[in-house]
Amino acid sequence: MTLITIFLLACITFLTRYLFLHPKLPLQIGPRVERFLNFSAPAVLTAIWVPIIFVKDNTLDISLTNPYLLAATLAIFVSLKTKSIYLTLAASMSIFIFLQYIS
Repeated sequence: MTLITIFLLACITFLTRYLFLHPKLPLQIGPRVERFLNFSAPAVLTAIWVPIIFVKDNTLDISLTNPYLLAATLAIFVSLKTKSIYLTLAASMSIFIFLQYIS
């Protein structure tokens, strides 16, 4: 059953991308739909990172003992200050590993 589900989802994903991206197909999306689709990537990424950072054991965890929250906060400040993805990644991963080690 799982393999069938994976195969069907792969087919659906391929077909939806093919219909919109193949240049010879007469299907064109309008400017309003294109503008609306610009919000899909941030929405999906937010749906991924918010539960990782703020939820622990099915409860909201915004305490100072949450290493995910502290590392994410540091990453925000470092990225705003330095504009360097490598420095942001190194700093936030270092503080996260350190906080995981001491707790």
